[in-house]
Amino acid sequence: MLQLDAMTREDLGKLLEAYAKSWLAHDGCWFLAAEERFGLDTAIELDALSWKRFAMTEAKRIMEALGIPEGGGLRALERALGHRMYALINKQEAAWTEDGALEFRMVECRVQSTRRRKGLPDFPCKPVGTVEFTQFAKAVDPRIRTECVACPPDAVGETCCVWRFTMPKAGDP
Repeated sequence: MLQLDAMTREDLGKLLEAYAKSWLAHDGCWFLAAEERFGLDTAIELDALSWKRFAMTEAKRIMEALGIPEGGGLRALERALGHRMYALINKQEAAWTEDGALEFRMVECRVQSTRRRKGLPDFPCKPVGTVEFTQFAKAVDPRIRTECVACPPDAVGETCCVWRFTMPKAGDP
């Protein structure tokens, strides 16, 4: 049985990081198995369907655990994004733009960093990321609009992906 009460804060952090890495490794193993069986296009399609479900579940669990209110707008989204499983193993940042949008940037992604280190092209995750980030944001507040600024296969420069979140202004449909 897991003895969390006896662990130091440092050891708990290490354990959380190990869990996050294992979670990501499982996601990668699942994807590779789907790609081997069905090809890249179908694997991406299946991955998007999976992330559609998972992103909403993850958002709702984070919100419940941290008392983030549903319908809390972009501030609630900013807080929830900072507690995703990814946040334990990827370098990410969020910033507010002059027009009041929340811009989320994956500065360092383990998947893309590994591929770049191996001399491979970036994984074309835009279709999956679009579903994932849209559903996560909608779970926090259905009014939030999600826009992909850049995500592979787009040119992303030094970063891995950039997402922009906005709330409709009065009179917007």
